[in-house]
Amino acid sequence: MDSKTKKKYLVTGGAGFIGSNLAKTLEAQGHEVTVVDDFSKNGNFNNLTGFKGDVITANLFEYMMHDMYFDAIFHEAAITDTTVTDQKAMMEQNVEAFKNLLTFAAENEIKKVIYASSAAVYGNGPVPNAETQSTRPENVYGFSKAVMDNVARLFAEDNHDMKIIGLRYFNVYGPGEYYKGKMASMVYQLYNQMKEGKRPRVFKSGEQQRDFVYIKDIVKINLCALNNGKETGVYNAATGIPRDYNDIIRCLNKELGTRLEPEYIDNPYPFFQLKTQADMTLAKEKLGFEPDYSLEAGIADYVAVLEARNQQVKNGIA
Repeated sequence: MDSKTKKKYLVTGGAGFIGSNLAKTLEAQGHEVTVVDDFSKNGNFNNLTGFKGDVITANLFEYMMHDMYFDAIFHEAAITDTTVTDQKAMMEQNVEAFKNLLTFAAENEIKKVIYASSAAVYGNGPVPNAETQSTRPENVYGFSKAVMDNVARLFAEDNHDMKIIGLRYFNVYGPGEYYKGKMASMVYQLYNQMKEGKRPRVFKSGEQQRDFVYIKDIVKINLCALNNGKETGVYNAATGIPRDYNDIIRCLNKELGTRLEPEYIDNPYPFFQLKTQADMTLAKEKLGFEPDYSLEAGIADYVAVLEARNQQVKNGIA
């Protein structure tokens, strides 16, 4: 890659699940990548093994960067734990930090910011979820993301030369989520149960549906937003095809060579979405995005990575 095509990118939350995958992909394409992460939540240095760029350890709510130029910013830093009930902390770390970042971008003439929004803004609204429908967040996490979408729109109205694009992630799974604890995907949690020979535990009767999207497709839609996003707006980031938990178990059984039957347990949560599904029309029309991975293909790819990782751990390599 020559100097004319090589770009400089900033990835916030770059030691986390999605941020690290983005950072390493951009670097593999030959770009200069800088990561910001405060390593206080889900960020882990292991996610950046082999990364050759700079890593700034900072909390964007408390720390303001100055006099740095990037061709674009990918903003993934956030509190992503939907069970957090500390409203002040959630709003500071998600909304106020985002405002700081946008101010930094404007002051340094950075014209494009791509940030992580969430399907949580839709709450229990009608499916398939379209970007034009009203937001109905059921928790402060979803509320913070809905406010971020508002902030992005209003900021862009005052800064016409900037393009601020939000991606409403649905149920993302894949390599790099290992340090998310209880917030890791059901694909990963069920894999771990089944790898130990345990029956996979899901709520009765495993028929709840989610729009599961593989991490490689999330990286792809971020790159589509970078290369094709011509205007400020929010877009769904998913497959558009809902699948249930029984489907996950079937896929895992196939890849692991097991025949473990699910154990159905009572759902203790008074609120639980029975179905999530994204309307992907706008993302296709405006960003040129179409997912590459079905649930079967994504789980096959993921299990291969997990099995190789397990072998490395066994051999004392990782």
